[in-house]
Amino acid sequence: MSGRGRAGRLAARLSDRDLAILRDLRTLRLMTGGQIFRQHFPDGQPETQARKARAALTRFHRLGLVVRLRRRIGGVRAGSQGYVYGLTGLGLAVLDVGNPAPQRHRRVTETKPAFADHALAVSELRVQLTEFGRQHLDAQIGFAAEPQCWRTFSGPGGVPVTLKPDAFVQIERDGYELTSFVEVDMATESLPTIRRKLDVYVAYWRSGLEQARHEVFPRTWWTVPTPARQAAIASVIRRLPAEAHDLFTVCLADEAVIRLTEIPNDEGGAQ
Repeated sequence: MSGRGRAGRLAARLSDRDLAILRDLRTLRLMTGGQIFRQHFPDGQPETQARKARAALTRFHRLGLVVRLRRRIGGVRAGSQGYVYGLTGLGLAVLDVGNPAPQRHRRVTETKPAFADHALAVSELRVQLTEFGRQHLDAQIGFAAEPQCWRTFSGPGGVPVTLKPDAFVQIERDGYELTSFVEVDMATESLPTIRRKLDVYVAYWRSGLEQARHEVFPRTWWTVPTPARQAAIASVIRRLPAEAHDLFTVCLADEAVIRLTEIPNDEGGAQ
């Protein structure tokens, strides 16, 4: 059986929720079983839904659609929800069924801890925003991960430059549209590297491309793990030209969803 034929047969056996899970793994690259449970099994008794999530992930693994990375979350007794999951080449091919120009498919393999930690932190932000949306039915939430959220523009001499945020978040709530670029910082990059990233954001802002397309330039949020890191990045922002200071905000990762969804007050700041 050809790879494409096998992918087509498997795709026909999958439910809408199955395909949604695989699409999230394609978008986010890595998710824990617990994150998949929270994102895709919200209704009903938690114990029953957790059992359904474990069964789905076990089935995906048996069919060769996902790979379980060796790194475990929550200890050896955490079960399927304790694994980190990524798509295999076959999983990607299943999502590509019907595409007239199928792409080359590469499976997720073992990753460096720093990459996995960062990918899972982005996934956690996505899941928390989904949970916020379920609690606030008046809010509509859009989320784009990399590379879909990247922006390319012309730098000095017309050389293409790509701005590479970790995510782009759009919140529609109470008559407001809140747009944000998000940098999920794990305190692994040097401050000179942070400064270079800030300079790319400033250059993109000055290009005017985002404002021409969307009438506004998104606030850029740096989410960080500790107050010390928050202070360090804030100090780098203060060394930017004064007119660029308001483009950036630094917050603790634990507060990210609250801050990203805050409604401005009458003075233009957050309530």
